[in-house]
Amino acid sequence: MRDEQMAGSGARPPARPLDDIDRDILRILQADGRASIRSVAESVHISRANAYARINRLIDDGVIRGFSARVDQERAGQGASAYITLKIVQNSWRSVREKLQELPGATHIALVSGDFDVLLLVHTEDNRALRELVLTRLQSMEEVLSTRTLLVFEETDLQESQGEL
Repeated sequence: MRDEQMAGSGARPPARPLDDIDRDILRILQADGRASIRSVAESVHISRANAYARINRLIDDGVIRGFSARVDQERAGQGASAYITLKIVQNSWRSVREKLQELPGATHIALVSGDFDVLLLVHTEDNRALRELVLTRLQSMEEVLSTRTLLVFEETDLQESQGEL
């Protein structure tokens, strides 16, 4: 398929294969999205120009979708966290996803298989706000058939727990 046809159809070109250096660069940037080109290059034993080109290619290819800060939700005033499972009306995923993205505190949304259809991670100020979100906001969505709330007692960020590179 020609590039113009692919662009018009919304299809993306196939991803280029990643080599060990690309994977090392990804690991470094996942641990520290603010790592300098120089430090990345030194860590993977390539030139700064090569590191810069590889990172830009990973961005252009959509492998790297962005850079963000990892937030300690509790220290940021979000004392209650929960995974919420949802059963939804068949073929309503797109509209449900749009509504869930607008929820305050929603940080991860996944369409999944199994006993439920959607897995939602939320962080709220406290249990009262969590109850309001579930009972008022989620259960009032006409596409949502049922919910189950799993409170998070403790979290571990695996990228942080793997230590310094």
